[in-house]
Amino acid sequence: MAIGVKVVSRPGSLSQQMYLPAIAEGLGVTFRHFVKNFFGNLVGQRARTDIATLKYPEEKKKYPDRHRGLHRLMLREDGQTRCVACMMCPTVCPAHCITIVAEEAPDGRIEKRPKIFEIDELRCVVCGLCAEACPCDAIRMDTLEHAMPTYRRVDAILDKEELLTRGRLSIAVQGGVGPLWREKVMGEAQTPAGAEVVPSGPPAGPTPLGPEQPIRGQGPGSDPTRAA
Repeated sequence: MAIGVKVVSRPGSLSQQMYLPAIAEGLGVTFRHFVKNFFGNLVGQRARTDIATLKYPEEKKKYPDRHRGLHRLMLREDGQTRCVACMMCPTVCPAHCITIVAEEAPDGRIEKRPKIFEIDELRCVVCGLCAEACPCDAIRMDTLEHAMPTYRRVDAILDKEELLTRGRLSIAVQGGVGPLWREKVMGEAQTPAGAEVVPSGPPAGPTPLGPEQPIRGQGPGSDPTRAA
């Protein structure tokens, strides 16, 4: 059996098949926008045009308040960094862009402080986990500044001194009780050394069943010889 070929004519008129009217209509829309934007910008009416670009860096877009910008280290009342080198931020960082080398704090109020604190902004993925994991409100990303382009990779590594230049005094209460937490904890009632510690959860062992709770496999209509 021979296979026949059915010829289907192209729908539309001759002008539609030539595509010339559609091309002219599209060029007309482009020319209309060009005249509006060009002459509007020329006479100083840029706000009324459809131009969405900015003259960067003379014009900069305002970032929202929750924008994640460059990092900064917050300060204590004495001007020192609030960081205690707990290693929470380099641990939670998925890009491993934070490097901290701890040293002993000289004032005795805290045990450690960062001797070296560096952040590689080229490796940072701007996830904000470091600021969320910090228990001391020591690191923030609310500078509303983005990382600037550099010619060398080493220029994108921010050290502790540069991070502190963006920092401000933080009024957050560290640890929830303030700097004199040792004295406050010692003044509270403590559990004696030989006392028995009672757990706050449910008692150990299986929970006893009441009379209204039949054992599985022994309820009404069940077959005790059949395994559950």
